Amino acid sequence: MDVLWGGIVNFFGFISGLGASVVMPIIIFIMGFLLKTGVGKSLRAGLTVGVGFIGLNLVIGMMGSNLGPAVQEMSQRFGLSLSVLDVGWPAAAAIAFASRVGAIIIPVCLFVNIIMLLTNTTQTIDIDIWDYWHFAFTGALVAILTGNQGIGILAAVLNEIIVLVLGDYTAPGLEKYNDLPGISLPHGFTTAFVPGAIILNKLIDIIPGLNKVEIDMSTLQKRFGVFGEPMLVGTVIGLIIGIVAGKDAAGVLGLGVTLGAVLVLIPKMAAMLMEGLIPISDAASDFISKNFRNRGKIYIGLDSAIGIGHPTTLAVSLVLVPLTVFLAVILPGNRVLPFADLAVIPWMFVLIIPIVKNNGFRALIIGLITLVIGLWIATDLAPMITQAAINASFQIPTGADQISSICDGANPLTWAIVRLHGIGYIGIGIVAIIAVGLAIINRVRIVKEARALHS
Repeated sequence: MDVLWGGIVNFFGFISGLGASVVMPIIIFIMGFLLKTGVGKSLRAGLTVGVGFIGLNLVIGMMGSNLGPAVQEMSQRFGLSLSVLDVGWPAAAAIAFASRVGAIIIPVCLFVNIIMLLTNTTQTIDIDIWDYWHFAFTGALVAILTGNQGIGILAAVLNEIIVLVLGDYTAPGLEKYNDLPGISLPHGFTTAFVPGAIILNKLIDIIPGLNKVEIDMSTLQKRFGVFGEPMLVGTVIGLIIGIVAGKDAAGVLGLGVTLGAVLVLIPKMAAMLMEGLIPISDAASDFISKNFRNRGKIYIGLDSAIGIGHPTTLAVSLVLVPLTVFLAVILPGNRVLPFADLAVIPWMFVLIIPIVKNNGFRALIIGLITLVIGLWIATDLAPMITQAAINASFQIPTGADQISSICDGANPLTWAIVRLHGIGYIGIGIVAIIAVGLAIINRVRIVKEARALHS
C-alpha cells in the first residue's frame, strides 16, 4: 500500500512539475476526446490553450521584470528598510509543494472536486491543477501552527471547497463583464478577495457622493478617444512609475512603452486561450444537458491569468503598484517590503471588477483597503511562512529577517483559515461549518437552476 501511494504521489508530483503550459493542453485534449469533439479539434484546442498560456506568461514575465527593478530603485531612492522581504509567488508555490501537505495535494483536491461534482455542490471542473498549491500553502501553515499534518490536509480541503463555491458564484459576472463564457476561476488567491469586495461594494452603495462616482474604461475611451485607449493609459502609468523611481530618460520611456504593450498584449493572449477553450466548454455543457437532468451549467476552472487582461483590471493595478510601496512605508505595524509579487496585483482584481460592475473608481478604493489589510496579514503570517520555507530548505535571502509574499502571504482567506485553526477544535469546526454550509447553499442554487433550465 505504501508503495502504491508513493507511486501516486510521485506521478502527480511529476505532473505538477510540467507546469500549466504543458499540463493544460494535455487535459484539454483528453476532455475534448472524451466529449467526442474529435481528435483533430481536441488537439487544436489543447495546443491553442498551451500557446495562450505561454503567451500570457511571457507578457506577465515582461511586466514583472520591468516593474521589479523600478520598485527596487524606488526603495533605494527613498531609503526604505523593512525587515520582511516579499519573495514572490514562485517561492511560495515551491514552499507549498515541498511541504508534506503539498506532496499529496493534487490527488486529494481532484478527489474532492469529483465528489463535489457528483453531489451537485459545485459546477466547476477545476483543471488548473498547478494552482492547487494555494490550498497546499494554507495546509502547510496550519500544519506548522498545529503540529498536525492531518489537520493541515483538512484545512487545505476546506479551503478548496470554499474557493470552488466562490468560483461558481462569480462565474456569471465573468461572462458578463469579462466576456469569459463557460469559465470559472477557482483560484486560491484571486477568489479570496471576493467576500471582502462584496462587503466593501455594499458599503460604498450607502455612502452619499461616493456611490455616484463611476469610472469606466470604455467610457473613458469614448470620451478621450485615442488617449483613453489601454495602450496610452499603460504608457502614461509606466512613465509616472519611471519618473518616481528616478530612472533616466531612456529608462522612463522604456518602462512607459513596455507597460503600454502589456495592456495591449495580455488581452490578446487571453483571447487566444479562450479560442481553445470555447469548443471544450460548449461540448461539456451539451454533454451535461443531454445526460444529467439535475445539473445546471458546468464551468471549466482555470488560472486567473485568463482574466487579468481586462482594461480596468490592468489600469487600476498599475496605479496601485507605486501606491503599494508607499503604503508599506507609512502603514503602522507593517514590516513587509513589497517587491517580487507586485506583478501579481492584477490577480487581486480579476473578480473584483465584475463585483463593482467595471467601475474603476470603486475598484481603486477597494484595492487600497485590500492592500492595507493584505500588508498586515503578510506581516502576521511572516513567521510561519519563514518556518515553512526553512522546512522546505528554501534559502532566506541575505538581509531579510523573515520572508512573506503578497501571493499568498496577503491572502485573507488563508489567514482566516490559519488563525481559526490556531484556536483549536472550535476554530476548525467554524471553518468546517462555513465550508459545508456554503456547499449546501450552492447545491440548492444549482438544483434550482437545473430545474429552470430543463422545465
